[in-house]
Amino acid sequence: MQKIRRIVFYGDYFNRFYYEQDIRVRKKINWLIELVVTHQKLSSNHMKSIRNVKGLFELRVMLGTNCWRIFCFFDEGNIVVLLNGFVKKDQKTPMREIEKAKLLMYKYHEERKR
Repeated sequence: MQKIRRIVFYGDYFNRFYYEQDIRVRKKINWLIELVVTHQKLSSNHMKSIRNVKGLFELRVMLGTNCWRIFCFFDEGNIVVLLNGFVKKDQKTPMREIEKAKLLMYKYHEERKR
């Protein structure tokens, strides 16, 4: 399938999260990233915008009854920047995780201005 987007990583936040997961979770993350790279539109089961934070999204990884979330945003239209990830244990995404992702997104944009 043709790639329509490119993935970049900001810092080592995503890699640290990724390598803490077992192989089954990493395979599911890889599958989801491939979807992001090759599909124009994803369902809200796979990617959802974060309310009240313009431009911030979460990639949604499900395996059995367990959930993982990876924050990301778009840059220059076809670039997806992966930020931090976490294991989701509650119904709502913890505010501290959203704030961390928001800060990383702002830092990324500030560094790009330089």
